[in-house]
Amino acid sequence: MSKGKKKMKLIASALAIGAGVAAVNAVRKKNAEGGQGDSPKSTEKKGMPEERKEELKQFRNTERGKYEKNSKGIYYTNGNYEAFARPEKPEGVDGKSAYLVGSGLASLAAACFLVRDAQMPGDHIHILEAMDIAGGACDGIFDPSRGYIMRGGREMENHFECLWDLFHSIPSIETPGVSVLDEYYWLNKKDPNYSLCRATKNRGEDAHTDGKFNLSQKGCMEIMKLFMTRDEDLYDKTIEDVFDDEVFNSTFWLYWRTMFAFENWHSALEMKLYFQRFIHHIGGLPDFSALKFTKYNQYESLILPMKKYLEDAGVDFQFNTEVTNVIFEINDGKKVAKAIECKVNGVEKGIVLTENDLVFVTNGSCTEGTIYGDQNHAPNGDAEVRTSGCWSLWKNIAKQDPSFGHPEKFCSDIAKTNWESATITTLDNKIIPYITNICKRDPRTGKVVTGGIVSCQDSKWLLSWTINRQGQFKEQDKDKVCVWVYSLFTDVPGDYVKKPMKECTGKEITEEWLYHLGVPVDQIPELAENSAVCVPTMMPYITAFFMPRRKGDRPDVIPDGCVNFAFLGQFAETPRDTIFTTEYSVRTAMEAVYGLLGVDRGVPEVWGSVYDIRDLLDSSVKLMDGKSPLEIELPGPLNLLKKPLLKLVDGNVVGDLLKEHGIIKEDMVK
Repeated sequence: MSKGKKKMKLIASALAIGAGVAAVNAVRKKNAEGGQGDSPKSTEKKGMPEERKEELKQFRNTERGKYEKNSKGIYYTNGNYEAFARPEKPEGVDGKSAYLVGSGLASLAAACFLVRDAQMPGDHIHILEAMDIAGGACDGIFDPSRGYIMRGGREMENHFECLWDLFHSIPSIETPGVSVLDEYYWLNKKDPNYSLCRATKNRGEDAHTDGKFNLSQKGCMEIMKLFMTRDEDLYDKTIEDVFDDEVFNSTFWLYWRTMFAFENWHSALEMKLYFQRFIHHIGGLPDFSALKFTKYNQYESLILPMKKYLEDAGVDFQFNTEVTNVIFEINDGKKVAKAIECKVNGVEKGIVLTENDLVFVTNGSCTEGTIYGDQNHAPNGDAEVRTSGCWSLWKNIAKQDPSFGHPEKFCSDIAKTNWESATITTLDNKIIPYITNICKRDPRTGKVVTGGIVSCQDSKWLLSWTINRQGQFKEQDKDKVCVWVYSLFTDVPGDYVKKPMKECTGKEITEEWLYHLGVPVDQIPELAENSAVCVPTMMPYITAFFMPRRKGDRPDVIPDGCVNFAFLGQFAETPRDTIFTTEYSVRTAMEAVYGLLGVDRGVPEVWGSVYDIRDLLDSSVKLMDGKSPLEIELPGPLNLLKKPLLKLVDGNVVGDLLKEHGIIKEDMVK
């Protein structure tokens, strides 16, 4: 046996037997993150009176520091004690105002927290939006000239702590007397999500991935090694720097990259953070049983209830207002936003600010510059392009101080950050049997259909498609079905349509999809022409936040020294959470509002499954397709140690725990 193989087996054994390393990791992470540990440097409470500091010294050591705020003016918490509590009104809030740039999920969430927790008067809150509609990337519209359009969808799970903290307070716009969370909770209890076919091959045949990851021992070890690597050791590294074909040729990688839209050249750091963030869902990855979805598209389910809540509170929405710059005064490390430069209906305007005027900017956008096609036109050439100037705004802000981040790291190579999606709407019943054959469900029942994406394993485009509960739009014809399709590879010819997806009309994209559904080739053109309508959308920056990065490339939510300014959204930095999620946007919003206004309430920490021995044990067994790490053959004398070690834990709580999670099997201790 080679030294390399021996080393890998030793590591595997150590991970299996010593999985409690998570506790050590937790301490290290807390100290590194600033705000979740007890380091005096990171827990200085802003403006704390001396007499209060003296009082705090009287606390017992077990309580000292738990509720002190970090340098950003926030602290993290868990459990339901603070989750159920309402903070007192911050001092001086009635004399302050807020300007929020953009009206995507992060900005609307920040406005909601300003109203609910900071108790700022609604007419003091101004939302400046370049478009003529709110929602940002959380869209879903019916365009009379094109058809239904969904550029994407949002998968959610139980432990979006900040998201659910928000939506338990947002009233439903459909059902009087209940919250958006109530509606969502009831729906997913009655109609739980799961897939009956995760992937196809050979034109609509079940690929029979059968819940297996098909990772070799070496592939498992590469993932475990990444899991244990420090963040700083992954700065500017790509996934292909840490994985090889042992991972890339596995079913695991098919699941992973199609579900999360990771490419081989994307950030190894973000890959690691994703794995740690959702380790409790590894077992649910093959069939999507870990996921939950809204009843309708994200715009109608999430954005509209928030918008109504804010309008009822008197919040001021200003559309067709493109912010081009925020001007700062920077002295001795103190950074004050002094003016907003913007264009209102194309006319330049300025807003003068004081320290009592808070500014929240969503920097960057994954849907900026979306190019819209239609049934007969590809999203290129003279197609409509919608821009809001998000990237140029961030660049203008970043020029003023290094703490404002480095946008060029994310938006400079659209060849590596683009992919294309399309919304296909069926017009009759002719395509329905092919859908039903694959997902084993009638898509018109109003219940779960595909349960998540179905990936065409042998597609040159790496095409995936999904059908959520119908209708996806409230006013949608009950006999029509809206299908969301996307491809990771937009620049290679298809299997039926011998053109790259980015050059295809809506009709041609439908043809390629029908081909992979298994529709007879001679019927494809007619069905694509008369039985469906398709709207393609090319998004040049859709995976920009996955580009390799290092510390400082994304600015802190509240950059050091800022007294009246914060960043929001997917390109702001917050500890441990992962981008491309609704949770990330809402988390940054909560941190920004609580920090700038001194809201005395804890921000729910990221769910701690990465520090939970049970989840670590479960995930190690699941990754190995049910095989225990202890079943790995170890070299010589080490293998002889297994039996004595197993007998040592047999009959106590450690042994019971290892048996419960599949590490120790019955025949191992006989």
